[in-house]
Amino acid sequence: MDQLNIFTMSGYNETFSDICAKLGCENDAPAWPDDFGKAITNYLKDNNIPKIRTLSLFSGAGGLDIGFHDVGFDIIESVEIEEKFCQTLKLNSGKGKRFNNSKVNCIDIREYTGKHLGNIDFIIGGPPCQTFSAAGRRANGVLGTTDARGVLFREYVRLLQELSPVGFLFENVYGIIGAQGGEAWKEILESFSDVGYKLYYRIVDAADYGVPQHRERLIIVGLKDGEFKFPRPTHGPDSLDDEQFYNAETAITGVTLSEEESKSGIGGRYGALLDDIPPGLNYSFYTEEMGHPNPVFAWRSKFSDFLYKADPNTPVRTIKASGGAYTGPFHWNNRFFAYPEYKRLQTFPDDYEISGTKQIAVKQIGNSVPPQLARMMALAIRQQVFNTQFPFTLSLLDDSEELTFRKRKRQLTAIYRKKAQMAIKSNKENHIVLPDSHKYYCSMTENFRFKEVKKSEAEYEISVVWRETLDIAVKPMKNILNDPVISIDIVSNGVNWNLGVSRVCLMTYTDQIKAFTVAWKAFDHELIINSIKADIVQLNGYYQYVPKLKCECTFHNEVKYGNILSKIVSGELVANLVSSTDLSDCWSTSERELIEVAQFLRSLGYEIRNHGTNPQIEEGNWLIPYSFPTLTPQSVQLRKKVI
Repeated sequence: MDQLNIFTMSGYNETFSDICAKLGCENDAPAWPDDFGKAITNYLKDNNIPKIRTLSLFSGAGGLDIGFHDVGFDIIESVEIEEKFCQTLKLNSGKGKRFNNSKVNCIDIREYTGKHLGNIDFIIGGPPCQTFSAAGRRANGVLGTTDARGVLFREYVRLLQELSPVGFLFENVYGIIGAQGGEAWKEILESFSDVGYKLYYRIVDAADYGVPQHRERLIIVGLKDGEFKFPRPTHGPDSLDDEQFYNAETAITGVTLSEEESKSGIGGRYGALLDDIPPGLNYSFYTEEMGHPNPVFAWRSKFSDFLYKADPNTPVRTIKASGGAYTGPFHWNNRFFAYPEYKRLQTFPDDYEISGTKQIAVKQIGNSVPPQLARMMALAIRQQVFNTQFPFTLSLLDDSEELTFRKRKRQLTAIYRKKAQMAIKSNKENHIVLPDSHKYYCSMTENFRFKEVKKSEAEYEISVVWRETLDIAVKPMKNILNDPVISIDIVSNGVNWNLGVSRVCLMTYTDQIKAFTVAWKAFDHELIINSIKADIVQLNGYYQYVPKLKCECTFHNEVKYGNILSKIVSGELVANLVSSTDLSDCWSTSERELIEVAQFLRSLGYEIRNHGTNPQIEEGNWLIPYSFPTLTPQSVQLRKKVI
């Protein structure tokens, strides 16, 4: 049996993790969409699978083109009227470039004909959407097909009739459906149908398909023959395995910034207001409806991206093509996102060139279809329309299945209000008012995912007391000891840490060494749920700077490698590149045992770096960035080995 026939026997309902595993790529690391696209491209090339001759219309900066190109749709020509977009397409087109066979036509589509192209199998594109967009509705009312840009879909229809491809994909804002009382939408559907295409359409959220950004878009797939079902979301509650969303912090991890780009503060009249806004919220934090004692703005008086601060633990809201000085998303550290970070948030490949200044480049990014969303649609089309055999089978949505992103969106206001009230409470009287003390149950997986759970599912009970000190006690569900086994004292290293307490004390009441990590995760959890910091790293500061935390660990019972853990927690040889000799001397162990100790520390969630994890580190040298465990399911270091 040949390889391709074996592949067709792959099981149905494969999760996205299963798909990535079969392609040999990761799905939860920084910039993983780049690797996913390359893996698909390599698979098609290695198996000599023919390319699909494709025409791209209204190409913009090439977001759709990137995704479809990676899945074997050969972009023969692209058509775009905006010069700045054309420059970007030209930078990435031609011999040796991403679109190596593509010709860029910088032309008004009304002047373009494709009669010279010969056979074209597929057409992709999304006409300008401003007249149907939320911003357009807010600024001008719904112009729809009364605006010249609103009728450009007719040029799309003209080229479909002229070239008669097997099918097409049309992308636009979801507001097009309700524009002009539905009359514009009716005309669009009738126009596509009249030239011989059966239509399949859905409104989808890009975050459901692996984009670290919530971006709702209308997708229409038209076919001459056959049937089409949309791919099931790969991420979020509607995915097969409830795969966590690709969050903003993971997406931008590893991006190198200049000193200027990493500087906090946005300045201007409202810039200082950003500091107190909790991650995930916007200007509405300063409204009476959110409970602010000194409301600055009226409810819903601004666009939702005004003073919007991204939450590192979730996808960001839709990146806009243009806006004012206070248009978010802003980084959770109260700064602008850098241009390469915007590329990551839109899943543009790191090596994709975009022309112009940062402002022009960000506008191009904001106008684009996220390439990862395009890839997933292209995969579904290749599988169903062109019968391409992959080493996996995409799970597809039945026509009657409803996605839940709209329902989840409606629930956000209550979540934002609660977060705002907690932040306002902690901000009163210079943070003197403390969060409420509480108890909860938790579990922590082998890859250090910490979460609150029901008692029946719990590994530990966490008791949190906010008073002069923050006391966090970790107790197992069985065999609780009367006295603590581990005590960890944390104080500020001479800086104002804005916790409202002078000291943090973590205590474990079990012989299980795992509880050591759970205690740190519980502290991390308090910082997050109370909108104090994104995590302990933010409280401590990046490891290359003087730590803001001063920690001490006491073991009341004998614990494996307890003396080493004590030294690490206290900061000895932490955050510095050290030799094996120095490390073994400090830890009172032999150099041969360092690997064993390192693996033990990794099992507790510590980042341990050496030549094996980071080739740029010379052999025989080690780096432990932090005095506390920092590994999470999203950590790049989690998947690396010290040997």
